[in-house]
Amino acid sequence: MAKTSVIARALKHPKFSTRIVRRCWKCGRKHGYLRRYDLCRICFRELASKGEIPGVRKSSW
Repeated sequence: MAKTSVIARALKHPKFSTRIVRRCWKCGRKHGYLRRYDLCRICFRELASKGEIPGVRKSSW
């Protein structure tokens, strides 16, 4: 879980567009971020296995 101050800093408008830090809305993690779902890989996997993300199903073969 990211510190509140780090999350607040990421929400501020950056001086340059390359400084944008995208973070998971659930835990604040910045690495392993999936833009389409606005989640990190860990939170995505948790929610997908619970069936809480519409249109996502666990694959098995």
